[in-house]
Amino acid sequence: MEVQGKIKLVGNVQEITDSFRKRELIIVTQEQYPQTLCVEFVQDKTDLLNDFQEGQEVKIGINLRGREWKNPEGIIKYFTSLQGWRIELLQDQNLEDEQPGLDSLTPFEPADDINKEDLDDLPF
Repeated sequence: MEVQGKIKLVGNVQEITDSFRKRELIIVTQEQYPQTLCVEFVQDKTDLLNDFQEGQEVKIGINLRGREWKNPEGIIKYFTSLQGWRIELLQDQNLEDEQPGLDSLTPFEPADDINKEDLDDLPF
């Protein structure tokens, strides 16, 4: 699955245990009803966020993760998380505007040295 949005916050790496670390990325989707989502990057994937910063538009490859947890009182709770495994910067809209459109291209000169005999010179 993929999700797109604007980065609101790039969290710091959290050392949960000696063998487990995570880093959270908060994004806001750009749709009619924007959603604020927390995407977790774990283990070696935490380094993927090093070059990203607040305000950038990104596309993130995610996996849905869910688990069941029983608290000390015996009550079962369920948790769902978004786990990121890939992130890419979306092309800036300003860069697209700077590229020339078809109207600004100069037209090519039509060929005027074609003989009528050349038109019948097809191999089939």
